[in-house]
Amino acid sequence: MRMLVTGREGQVVRSLLERGPFTDIEIAALGRPDLDLGGSENSIASTIQVAGPDVIVSAAAYTFVDKAESEPDLAYAVNERGPASIARTARKLGIPLIHLSTDYVFDGTKPLPYVEEDSTNPQTVYGLSKLAGERAVLAGNADSVVLRTAWVYSPFGSNFVKTVLRLAADRHEIDIVSDQRGNPTSALDIADGILAIARNLRGDSRPELRGIFHMTGSRDATWAEFAEAIFAQSAALGGPTAKVRQIRTEDYPTIARRPLNSRLNSDKLAQVHGVRLPEWQSSLKAVVERLQQER
Repeated sequence: MRMLVTGREGQVVRSLLERGPFTDIEIAALGRPDLDLGGSENSIASTIQVAGPDVIVSAAAYTFVDKAESEPDLAYAVNERGPASIARTARKLGIPLIHLSTDYVFDGTKPLPYVEEDSTNPQTVYGLSKLAGERAVLAGNADSVVLRTAWVYSPFGSNFVKTVLRLAADRHEIDIVSDQRGNPTSALDIADGILAIARNLRGDSRPELRGIFHMTGSRDATWAEFAEAIFAQSAALGGPTAKVRQIRTEDYPTIARRPLNSRLNSDKLAQVHGVRLPEWQSSLKAVVERLQQER
């Protein structure tokens, strides 16, 4: 099977490229300038057709949550119109599409973890553009899976784990929000889940395998609890550590509003696709160990 992934430097893209050689799936990544999600549909379609994939993973996205408030046109171009073109191209080629989305499609007011059937209510331009992308993908190609994930970290790119470890190198205490709760999720685990789902889609045409699914690490935490776990793992390996000073969201104002509850219930994915990501604590340990080895 040949898998085409959009983007080059994203955490999930790099995780897929790393996992690929150990599987029976050949993975190719395409990003700018070869594949520009803000470009014309004809350009996107011709690039994909030349690549000749058996399945497409739509991973590239505009992810600057605060900056999106002042760049809505660009956010929608990349997060809605680009995926729409990819979906229509995949439909014409007769191949499945896996599209990545986000917890930001919800407003964060529900007291329990969100399930796929819950009403969406994005509070940011980023969330609105990602929800528009979900809808465009499902409308453009019925042979699609939309995967909502959250709080992604990995050994690659910029993410919360790497940021707090960098800050701890020269600070004894770090302020971390303690009233936002979600599911820390390793991009390496996401990659493993995507590979399994791709095999299911290629081998089974049942409609119930398509649609929206939540895919996050098992168990949840606040950002402060997540940071404390990161520092505990780092300290055990002789790496940087710091004391976490717990603060509230109101004490750390941002341009775009973050959901207080980002927890996603991933039971549907386990029941339908047989995929359940590991507990975030075990996955975090592997990432911190790797980062320490690479220092």
